[in-house]
Amino acid sequence: MRLDHLSYAAGPDGLASTAQRIGGLLGREFTDGGVHPRFGTRNMILPLAGRTYLEIVEVLDHPASDKAPFGQAVRARSALGGGWLGWVVAVNDIAAVEQRLGRDAAKGSRHRPDGTELRWKQIGVNGLIADPQLPFFIEWETPDEHPSNGADDTFSLCCLEIAGDPLRVSEWLGETVEAPLEDVKVEWVAPHGTPGIIAAQVQTPNGLVRI
Repeated sequence: MRLDHLSYAAGPDGLASTAQRIGGLLGREFTDGGVHPRFGTRNMILPLAGRTYLEIVEVLDHPASDKAPFGQAVRARSALGGGWLGWVVAVNDIAAVEQRLGRDAAKGSRHRPDGTELRWKQIGVNGLIADPQLPFFIEWETPDEHPSNGADDTFSLCCLEIAGDPLRVSEWLGETVEAPLEDVKVEWVAPHGTPGIIAAQVQTPNGLVRI
């Protein structure tokens, strides 16, 4: 289990403008990640060191976005003005998580603009919807095509600020929350309102940037 990526829901200005704004703060452009047909969403990504990445995601005007929990979560967050949606941990065997949570994982896929297909299974988005401090889980079926490929190692996630309870999150993960985050520091803040990611601190060639 390890930290895989962070998801940020596009604001009212749309996916491209949100990606341009955040990319401008970081000093690096996001790239087109493609459409998630099963979820009714699309994304733009920024690879980071440590086999992780940032994702900006937007809901599409598509029936899948009304049915899939991930599409519902993105739509709800964007309706509030956009912002951090959640964090995701990668597992080698999602069957163990399915057994622990008592339900099946959902299949996901997207085609990059170059035609390459990425496939995975994910579970736990309903937990994220109910309690935004909780991550969801992903198992990559195409690990050689991980979105972090081609990362510039001078860009790395170094700290997550989360409003929440580390004990609650550790119970959800099935292990201590520090384990999947490895070298990423977490600053926990008692929630005064909705729990979840408050900010991410990214190390860049020009210094530390807080998003």
